[in-house]
Amino acid sequence: MELRPVAAACCCALPLLVSLLTVRFFYVLWRSGKPPSRPHVAGLRCLIVLGSGGHTAEMMNIVTVLQKDRFTPRFYVAALTDSMSLQKAQVYEQSLIQSDGEKTVENAHFMQIYRSREVGQSYITSIATTLVATLHAMWVVIRIRPQVIFCNGPGTCIPLCISAFLLKVLGLGWSSIFYIESIARVQKLSLSGLLLYKLRIADQFFVQWPQLQQKYPRAQYAGRLM
Repeated sequence: MELRPVAAACCCALPLLVSLLTVRFFYVLWRSGKPPSRPHVAGLRCLIVLGSGGHTAEMMNIVTVLQKDRFTPRFYVAALTDSMSLQKAQVYEQSLIQSDGEKTVENAHFMQIYRSREVGQSYITSIATTLVATLHAMWVVIRIRPQVIFCNGPGTCIPLCISAFLLKVLGLGWSSIFYIESIARVQKLSLSGLLLYKLRIADQFFVQWPQLQQKYPRAQYAGRLM
């Protein structure tokens, strides 16, 4: 008999919680992409997603033009099976130290996360690996609490961006997600880009070919970045 008031309270609280999360969800969608009301003076915790192949080369080309004192500390993240990308990032950060004595040892961090699906992996077995990768990505995002995320197409960015978006909906942090589609995508978006575009997860979505911007009007044409 004593459990009935508790059960009734839970039944009343659940619709209220769902309503609040729904309102928060649409607020995040409305707020995404707009400039912050209070510009940050100090450095911004920056999460940079790297990927195998040309993704890392393109991303490092973008990183070189960032204001290092503004986007700091920098957290480089790559798939667990992709050590080459992190090595390139480490070489770049070391070059900053050698060139101007910048204290980037404390400002640069390098991490790896599980991959959702390896090349050639069956879709059935990828269900379990995707779940593990998403949980790992959520832990990484909660640990870093990035204020800015840069990504350009590797599948590794999907669980990271979704985790950051969920934290925004829950009010546990705010990350501005900048997605730059690879220059190799001329006529259509990559799968990662298409997901982030359709789900409206990215705050700013850039393409490097004008025909892509015409096909996806919410994207912004950035010109050739390579």
